[in-house]
Amino acid sequence: MENPATHPYAALTPDAVLDALESVGLPADGRLLALNSYENRVYQAWLDDAEPVVAKFYRPGRWSDAAILEEHAFTLELAEREIPVVPPLLPEGRSLHEHAGFRFAVYPRRGGRTPELSDPDTLEWLGRFLGRIHAVGALSAYRARPTLDIASFGEEPRDWLLAHDWIPVELRAVWQGVADQALDGVRHAFDRAGDVARLRLHGDCHMGNVLWTEYGDAPGPHFVDFDDSRMGPAVQDLWMLLSGDRGEMTRQFSDVLTGYEDFMDFDRRELHLIEALRTLRLIHYSAWIARRWDDPAFPAAFPWFDSPRYWEERILELREQIALMQEPPLGPL
Repeated sequence: MENPATHPYAALTPDAVLDALESVGLPADGRLLALNSYENRVYQAWLDDAEPVVAKFYRPGRWSDAAILEEHAFTLELAEREIPVVPPLLPEGRSLHEHAGFRFAVYPRRGGRTPELSDPDTLEWLGRFLGRIHAVGALSAYRARPTLDIASFGEEPRDWLLAHDWIPVELRAVWQGVADQALDGVRHAFDRAGDVARLRLHGDCHMGNVLWTEYGDAPGPHFVDFDDSRMGPAVQDLWMLLSGDRGEMTRQFSDVLTGYEDFMDFDRRELHLIEALRTLRLIHYSAWIARRWDDPAFPAAFPWFDSPRYWEERILELREQIALMQEPPLGPL
């Protein structure tokens, strides 16, 4: 692991954050609160004469300027249609800024709680807004942002982990064999689904990125953090709302789809992709942590990651996914 002082974020001191905000005409009163984010650095800042804002400092080297601006344009496009997302503010008429070597964007502060996914009405409400997001996402394609596919989310992360010796020696052959078998299952699932449409997605629509408010001008859900937005099948933004056993997920999916199809048709062939996409996410997630291990925030947040037990659990997890991908696809009631 690199010396923490040499990591790029070591230079992002509180003074650097405050200076960056002042450079775009948003002088802060000195109060900062670091928010929960590993990929980027995100701070809530209290301003002198305005409501607090949230400043996101992008991880150096991850996205090109063009890719970041595509994401910003998508969220601004959604907001113009009164879809509840949180787009960047435009201080000085721009959404992307640079200060002291860091690119950053500024957002309005939006609070909320985790939605109650046991409530059918909540799921239907979420489905309606996801349908609206996807209806806009289908209008044009990203050019600078990638597509969620087997190569980038499964094969490349598997190869990277093996090439960089992250798998304990005693588990390497077993993990590789199970990962290869799981990726074979993913390919078969994609083959069964056929040539489904790809559109602009949220990309990481887990419950940490959906906030629910009870009061104000727009009660209900709003979607935050489009940082992982990319091209992909629509079901990628739907399956992360599901949890529990097969019966529970079937009921949940039915409720989501009831709202979703008010605004966007859903291709039932994509049901073949739910467990395949979950499998890709599991492999990609392990590689994501490994690639960020030189960032001091990651060993602190994931202290168990480089232990044999972690990889033993991943082997069991992938074996479960292999079995699930061989079952009939989940479907709505």
